[in-house]
Amino acid sequence: MNIAFETIAAQPVALPAATVRSRVTVPLRFPDGYATDAVVLTFHGLADDKEHLLLALGDWEQSLPDPARGYGAPLVRLHSECLTGDVFGSERCDCGPQLREAVEEIAAVGGFLLYLRQEGRGIGLYSKLDAYALQDAGFDTYEANLALGHREDERDYTAAAQMLAAVGVTTVRLLSNNPDKSAQLISLGIDITAQIPTGVHLSPSNFRYLAAKRDHTAHTLDLPRTGAGSSGDAATSGAIPSPDELLARVDALIPRLRERAEETEGLRRLPDATMAELTAAGVFRILAPKAVGGFGMGMETYANVIRRLARGCTSTAWTVGHLAEHVWMLARWPRRVQQEVFANGPAPMAAASGAPLGTAEKVPGGYSISGTWSFASGVMHSEWALLAVHDGDTRLQCLVPVSELELLDVWHTAGLRGTGSNDLEAHSLFVPGYRTLDWSLLVAADNPGSRIHPDPIMHAPVAMLLNMVAPAAALGAAEYAVELFRERMMVRKVKNTAENRQADSPLAQARFSQAYGLLATARLHWDEALRMVSASHKRRLPPPTDEERAAYRLSLALSGVASAEAVQLVASGSGGSIHRLAHPLQRIQRDVNVLGNHPTVSIDPILEQAGRGLLGLGFTVPSF
Repeated sequence: MNIAFETIAAQPVALPAATVRSRVTVPLRFPDGYATDAVVLTFHGLADDKEHLLLALGDWEQSLPDPARGYGAPLVRLHSECLTGDVFGSERCDCGPQLREAVEEIAAVGGFLLYLRQEGRGIGLYSKLDAYALQDAGFDTYEANLALGHREDERDYTAAAQMLAAVGVTTVRLLSNNPDKSAQLISLGIDITAQIPTGVHLSPSNFRYLAAKRDHTAHTLDLPRTGAGSSGDAATSGAIPSPDELLARVDALIPRLRERAEETEGLRRLPDATMAELTAAGVFRILAPKAVGGFGMGMETYANVIRRLARGCTSTAWTVGHLAEHVWMLARWPRRVQQEVFANGPAPMAAASGAPLGTAEKVPGGYSISGTWSFASGVMHSEWALLAVHDGDTRLQCLVPVSELELLDVWHTAGLRGTGSNDLEAHSLFVPGYRTLDWSLLVAADNPGSRIHPDPIMHAPVAMLLNMVAPAAALGAAEYAVELFRERMMVRKVKNTAENRQADSPLAQARFSQAYGLLATARLHWDEALRMVSASHKRRLPPPTDEERAAYRLSLALSGVASAEAVQLVASGSGGSIHRLAHPLQRIQRDVNVLGNHPTVSIDPILEQAGRGLLGLGFTVPSF
């Protein structure tokens, strides 16, 4: 949103002249990995004698006024120093994120960031910390200043106007939410052609602070009704369910998922009613950081949601597992991308595919990508696509609107038909540079999003979550299959036998106990994998050892194998009628067969690589 200004008739204040004292180039690098160079200017003759700085960013010389091409209006931000936010990353304010955002925005078009030594809206660092203590007692940020004997805002921008004038700038586009900054600059002779608001950098700790700025001093801030951080039922109420509450919501969905399983297969995507119920339950927000309105939950809850959903419909469980994981992947990107994708809520839908890799060619402003990407699970419900490409030897991930891609309707399969895992295609598609990220940075424990969000799950390596989906879905499906088999045994009369029901047959009893034992084995391996990965991601750094990775993947694969064997055992002992398409057992069997071919549970290569890792020989497959 740009706010245009009419010409102000009031006579501007005459400014004493300031002159440039020195200039030096400083390379900047922020915690999320963003880097750029700044030309830092210092000054003589500033009205308040403080050591303010002007950072010239991007192609700043081209933004200066030029009579030959008409007077320019560079993008300018007046940023008041905030030690706690800028340096220490405090979430009580939005200063650090505003500084980071402003540097990138200005560098992209050329302009100036004025770093003004006005800590605590001009009251100083110690007084600001005293004000924090009063805020903890119930005062808002302005009331606290007044209670300490200060004005609400003691900042004066005369020195800022002097600095701009010293570099020949008297007309600007102002990057700010604060109407007082624009009013003061105009009164000091600086023309403002547009005021451009910064993003809303909401955290669990700064909602009252931002709301006070919005309500008390008319800052242009679009905030939710409460401090949860985004839109949606739980976001506006501020309620985050406990893991047990969320799992109870999922359990309540299971009967309806079973009713719709055949419809889901026919549609080759999840029905609208299912998507609505899943969204209302909050399952897509499991891994989203709390600061964007998510639940910030861990691996245990995520994996159990997939497992329980599979007791209703394996295709639904698979789709939810990947869509929820991709929300978490989006939260690992730098702040600019997060502001874009989370603008409409805490659970943006994104499909992802890395097989095969597309190609990328560097072009001005970004990359031109081409390729055909397979198995984009959940794409029928997605606004975004995360696509893997290679630029020479470098693997990148590109974030692309699905609307810019060609969707190839190729998902005609024996199992998991409801996942809609179609292919995506692009030919010389332009992707802006900020929507590309080095894959090694994205998947690492220390990723850009982990510098923004404190939620522990943000440090978990991507492969840890990706490898959990298939075995969790297989286990849940096997549990449902054994449940169906038990019910069927208690009432089914088998032809050419003397028993009144299958459960009276010693052979059938042995078959059931074997299936039950296989299911117990699958659960034990799955629980062991969960235990290992939970300990790993809570540790944050360093990443898991090769032996830990090998043990984790092996446990998941063995869980998947035991689940598939249990399903096969009950299906082969349930009679021919289960192969009617309306019977859930035949669907479970087909779904689990397809799951068994997924690389995350495909047993032969996992046994080989796990053996190498457990023996300390190193992996020959880097992605393992």
